[in-house]
Amino acid sequence: CQARYPLAGQHACYECFGPLEVDYDLAALATVTREQIEAGPRNIWRYAALLPAGQDPATRVTLDPGFTPLVAAGNLAAELGITAPLWIKDDSANPTHSFKDRVVSVALTAARSLGYTRFACASTGNLANSVAAHAARAGAPSVVFIPSDLEPGKVVTTAVYGGELVAIDGSYDDVNRLCGELVETDEFEDTAFVNVNVRPYYAEGSKTLGYEVAEQLGWRIPAQVVIPMASGELLTKVDKAFTELVEIGLVEAPAGGWKVFGAQSAGCNPIATALHADTDTITPVKPTGIAKSLNIGDPAAGLYALEAVRRTGGWMEYVDDDEIRAGIQLLARTTGVFAETAGGVTVAVLRKLVESGRLDPAAETVVFNTGEGLKTIDAVAGQVGPTHRIKPSLRAAREAGLLG
Repeated sequence: CQARYPLAGQHACYECFGPLEVDYDLAALATVTREQIEAGPRNIWRYAALLPAGQDPATRVTLDPGFTPLVAAGNLAAELGITAPLWIKDDSANPTHSFKDRVVSVALTAARSLGYTRFACASTGNLANSVAAHAARAGAPSVVFIPSDLEPGKVVTTAVYGGELVAIDGSYDDVNRLCGELVETDEFEDTAFVNVNVRPYYAEGSKTLGYEVAEQLGWRIPAQVVIPMASGELLTKVDKAFTELVEIGLVEAPAGGWKVFGAQSAGCNPIATALHADTDTITPVKPTGIAKSLNIGDPAAGLYALEAVRRTGGWMEYVDDDEIRAGIQLLARTTGVFAETAGGVTVAVLRKLVESGRLDPAAETVVFNTGEGLKTIDAVAGQVGPTHRIKPSLRAAREAGLLG
């Protein structure tokens, strides 16, 4: 609706109730140079001049995430029949082992400048880890809300930081709904919910993934990207990052532009289902399946993800639990990267996109792994294990065929 508001702790438009976006002065952004960025710290704050908060290092609430590896995936490419360069952007290397450290650093830096003194979130796991860790580093109280059936690894890696951890008997959408109600109470007026009242700043943190990929490729945008979708926000912000880099002259768009592909699990695929039905109506679902970090049944940025995929000529696919487990193992076996279930979704969708002809195997492609496999180890624990079990003797090793 084009309504405008000053920077504040506000996430929805009072006119149309749509989500607010941070707007920038493109002329000011255009003064940023590659040299300025390359001289910055090896974390997300090298892009501070392109972000809505954190220009002064003293104001940052951060674990200094970012500048994670861009892994050449030649073995994976060969197995899938991809002839162009294939890369894995491995964000499991962040401090709490997921891309959420990026969004939380930006959101909480903005939150502190807006006067908030307590940090909170609704989470499917990775965001909970990151908010609790950031609060601990900043010496601030935190209260994190999660579904009670979350993977044990993600519960432990949130609780260990010592903040309040509230498990709710319901889905993520139930948790998020409650947080939306809490943020309106007097008791929570001093609390920044990173994905509610300071969500516009939180979302901007995802852009750093797009910036980094372009910089790590030698200031070049790849022809194709494959990105996991929960709310759809990550996909839209990577696309926004590429668009900004072109608009301010830091990179040139590839010939024919870039294509954005989205990946969901079959247990929670409302955005992909809408695309396949050629509609803008995203029907909420009750999530199921092992990819719990993607289990948002009512995705806030779903419409924007649809727009980005359609505009760029990409596509969306979804895969079932068995395909997800196979994707985790395929990525690990070919690249040495152990991804959580969301990464298994993305790799399995990559395979599906190649087999269907939707993704061009002759075009450079970047696949995003957003989290660490140790957080969702139960997903493959029953499928992998020792290949041999022997007694501690040379004879036993020979009998097992280990000596050829």
